[in-house]
Amino acid sequence: MLNWKEVLKYADNGNPEPDRRVEKSDSEWKEQLTDEQFQVARRHGTERPFTGEHCESFDPGIYGCVCCGETLFDANEKFESGTGWPSFTQPAKLNAIKYKVDRSFGMTRVETLCNVCDAHLGHVFPDGPDPTGLRYCMNSAALKKLEEA
Repeated sequence: MLNWKEVLKYADNGNPEPDRRVEKSDSEWKEQLTDEQFQVARRHGTERPFTGEHCESFDPGIYGCVCCGETLFDANEKFESGTGWPSFTQPAKLNAIKYKVDRSFGMTRVETLCNVCDAHLGHVFPDGPDPTGLRYCMNSAALKKLEEA
């Protein structure tokens, strides 16, 4: 189980190797994704809070990357953070997420990306519930429901 110290270590020193890699051109991604999905996942955008389709859903299932389909989160780790974005306490597996220090907008945070295709997912913060203390604050537009748990 990851904790904040390990997340920072990955962000500063390199991430776990992914199981596979998916690389496409912008034009290939644009053909596959909606405009909003492309803006969020490929251009590091952020959807408006409380607008995403996965924000208020707590049904069982697995969430994957909207770009490559990689398994990212289990709905059992989802919680109501009150932020307006889907939030999880940990990824489905250690090497699903890539961590990158983000110093945009005058602050320092840790960006989360799909470790398989580099899609922007959101950010992770050290203010989540036990047992991890982590809050993976994700954009609904970067996620797709893969299956029921």
